[in-house]
Amino acid sequence: MRISRSFSLYSGILSSLPARRLQTPYRRCVSSGTSNPGGTTTPLPDEALNQKPRSPFYFETGYALFAKRPSRPFPPPFLSPPSGSFSDPLSTHNRSRDRRTYVRGKMIRGVTNGDDAVLAGDNFVGANDGVGAWASKPKGHAALWSRLILHFWALEAERDTSVNSTLDHTAEPNPVEYLQRAYEQTIEATSNPNEWLGTTTACAALLHHHVKDSSPEPILYVTNLGDSQVLVIRPRDQEVIYKTTEQWHWFDCPRQLGTNSPDTPRDNAVMEKVNLEEGDLVLAMSDGVVDNLWEHEVVHNVIDSFRKWESGEVGDDHEEPKGSGMPFVAEELVKAARLIAEDPFAESPFMERAVEEGLAMEGGKLDDISVVAAICRRRKG
Repeated sequence: MRISRSFSLYSGILSSLPARRLQTPYRRCVSSGTSNPGGTTTPLPDEALNQKPRSPFYFETGYALFAKRPSRPFPPPFLSPPSGSFSDPLSTHNRSRDRRTYVRGKMIRGVTNGDDAVLAGDNFVGANDGVGAWASKPKGHAALWSRLILHFWALEAERDTSVNSTLDHTAEPNPVEYLQRAYEQTIEATSNPNEWLGTTTACAALLHHHVKDSSPEPILYVTNLGDSQVLVIRPRDQEVIYKTTEQWHWFDCPRQLGTNSPDTPRDNAVMEKVNLEEGDLVLAMSDGVVDNLWEHEVVHNVIDSFRKWESGEVGDDHEEPKGSGMPFVAEELVKAARLIAEDPFAESPFMERAVEEGLAMEGGKLDDISVVAAICRRRKG
């Protein structure tokens, strides 16, 4: 996310603000970023509530990541420190040797990518974009905020019986309320004595179902606050059937949740329902994608890679098991966005918006790039 996007909004609260940093045409085209190989689903603890599927529909998922700079480690107590002496327990099952992240004794869901966080599950996908400018502030940690909000958000969705029950077809999930509770729990988790500051956008899609003509049909509950994006594509028609609308205070300053921000889920998050069909593709993306690729480029890239996977044209370097083409779809989209992000002379949506604001700008926008790709499937049996 952009270096200065949050702090200019809260100038009455924060007295020392970093200057806006727009890149110039002379920016280096080679980044120091890091690629993450991604995967199919993000890790789940053994006791995860959604391990026993109850819905007739599910997501087949994949994710891919590129970070403009390596992610900062989470601080204690969210990450256990390594053993400090030979007297410490050496078992890898002991928490002193455990490098996974925890909050309230539970493994933190999702994966961190720079200051972004993504989550890919069988009925919930999301991409949060932490504001990187907090790295320059004492006790600032945007990546922690983006990950914790996504973690608590997914947990709240899992705990709601209306989401997981196949018996009550009239009950509806309430993703905005889930996000509100996740926001409140993140505030509590990052308050004294473990105070950490940060802000993040929030964007996720929850797969549910309703009954029509005595038959269950998939329905998607999409919630957004900020400028990450959920995009729904129907491959059969090669068209976008839904996309979220960006929420801005002004250019380069989206709505965001966290320290000193006036935005809250109840007041500012937007939730919309989308009727799905089996085979529809759902993308959850940070703004590292939408700042560098126009919508038609995203659609073309996704449809092309999806068809390559379906037809068996994927090369030997993509030895995914049958039925897991979504990692390939996500990876190809990240590659396309990164190509523009690292090109100082490329035309990009972010450049176009900057020029419209009267700002001198050329090239792509180097940023964390996070993509979760999912396809709606009907569960057999």
